[in-house]
Amino acid sequence: MSIIKSMKNLYQSPIFVLAFVVMTMLFIAPTFAQSQTAMNMKAYSDYKKADEELNGVYQKILKSYSRETTFIKKFRNAQRLWIQLRDAELAAKYPDSGTYGSVAPMCESIYLETLTRDRIKFLSVWVTGIEEGEVCLGSVRMKS
Repeated sequence: MSIIKSMKNLYQSPIFVLAFVVMTMLFIAPTFAQSQTAMNMKAYSDYKKADEELNGVYQKILKSYSRETTFIKKFRNAQRLWIQLRDAELAAKYPDSGTYGSVAPMCESIYLETLTRDRIKFLSVWVTGIEEGEVCLGSVRMKS
């Protein structure tokens, strides 16, 4: 009976609790740690996924509006110019290449992903269409 009481007192002692927390953190902490290289690679991968999604939206628009040659010509030009703008914005945000440390590739990829996701949202209107009643449709079709 005294052994059970001793064990109970041990489990309730602040030293035991502290030791338990420290030991738990030693085993769990490595699973949360990431190297900067791993974070850079993840950010780049996320950007590439967004870029692939953008290319998919772009291709859907080209296919859906293929008979509208004037629109297609101007749309392609707009996309080329957006790519130039995207690259110029990135260069303006990080003008001194090589001076931002090991986080630079991650930060640049995050920024490119943000710009790309904004572009996807902007272009998606040509895929989904606009609600009936909008008088300024332009080249965008009405939702069916």
